[in-house]
Amino acid sequence: MTIVDAIAEPLPRAVIDLAALRRNVSHLASIAAPAEVMLAVKADAYGHGLLPIAEAGLEAGATSLAVLEVPAGLVLRRAGVTAPLLAWLHGQDTDWRAAIENDIELGVSAVWQLEGIAAAGADRPAVVHLKVDTGLSRNGATREDWPALVDTALALQDRGFLRVRAAWSHLADASLEEDRRALGEFHEAVAEAEARGAVFEILHLAASSAGIRMPEARFDLVRFGIAAYGFSPFDDATGAELGLVPVMRLEAPVTDIHVGGTTRVRIGIGFGDGVPTLGIAKSSVQLAGRRCPVIEVAADSMLVDAGDARVCVGDTAVLFGPGDHGEATAETWADWAETIADEMITGVAARVPRVYVG
Repeated sequence: MTIVDAIAEPLPRAVIDLAALRRNVSHLASIAAPAEVMLAVKADAYGHGLLPIAEAGLEAGATSLAVLEVPAGLVLRRAGVTAPLLAWLHGQDTDWRAAIENDIELGVSAVWQLEGIAAAGADRPAVVHLKVDTGLSRNGATREDWPALVDTALALQDRGFLRVRAAWSHLADASLEEDRRALGEFHEAVAEAEARGAVFEILHLAASSAGIRMPEARFDLVRFGIAAYGFSPFDDATGAELGLVPVMRLEAPVTDIHVGGTTRVRIGIGFGDGVPTLGIAKSSVQLAGRRCPVIEVAADSMLVDAGDARVCVGDTAVLFGPGDHGEATAETWADWAETIADEMITGVAARVPRVYVG
């Protein structure tokens, strides 16, 4: 195959509807108000593309971005994004100085992170959000370690190395009762920090689930993640029932047709592109105006039963989308594969081109 042939070969694609993203963010902002919206763009914006999603989200009413890692924040800064950024997933090799000098605020869970910030030699104080663990165990200082974290941060603040801006945590979202218990723990941790001399500009605890259904957990801002991309954080409601629209549509071309007693069609996307193999017996794609059951999934293709449908090579099969034309949604695929919509959309391989509309 020549280079020209390779470029001309039909490819699957993930169509990203930025208008849908804007609608979702605007809708969530109206729910959370007067709390502000921090849009989570972790994992390359859940597989949608970091920069386009960040820009569209900020246009729609998000006032800050959660990027997880410092390198992702640096990508946004170098692209000209000036909105507040929060990064909180750190390792021993985190470039604290680059983060501080590029105005990336830092979620801090441990004293060693504060020591790294102080030793960075940056030309300005770091802005830190102190994180306490309230039960999720996704970093955050334990209640036993919280006093030392607060005391160390305040000492370094007095020396001009940093400014303590926020206290925050993650909810486990296991149940409303459990989240209310965690909310109580968060209140206790904040009160303890304030008794030790901390003055917090903002508090934040809620993500998509509590941001929608738990007003008392919204505080000053809500970190919306999966809901902004059109999917429900709940087991008892779909994204559509929450007024959300899926932002990603995953589609692929018909590459081969086998006509016999039934028409079997080869689609140019497979598990190497992120199609799950679990639940294939239940799954289907939208082709020629109907749902066609999947027979098998290979590394870079899948075989479907098109029945008596009239199909041509080059026709488009839709694996998932908003669902308004009869196609499955990522939530539907997640049910088939016994997983969650988050995994479906972030699992779409980077080699699948993202095409932006809206």
